[in-house]
Amino acid sequence: MTGNNSNAKNASAKKGGVIQFFKNVVAEFKRITWPSKQEIKKALIAVLGFTIVYVILVGGLDYIFQNLFQVVLKLK
Repeated sequence: MTGNNSNAKNASAKKGGVIQFFKNVVAEFKRITWPSKQEIKKALIAVLGFTIVYVILVGGLDYIFQNLFQVVLKLK
């Protein structure tokens, strides 16, 4: 008897499951507070700034270690 009851629940859940999911997605998107263009601009500048600093740092360390290994191993 419990098997029939759980099958009925699964059937009703599957019936409206996909539609209900997309309704919930739309409802959640309406609740989101999107950042302003000014906030996005500030965040983008910060990310690009840190990225440039990181690239310069890694590139500099790579150059230093490359030359160091060439001197130590006398590859030149």
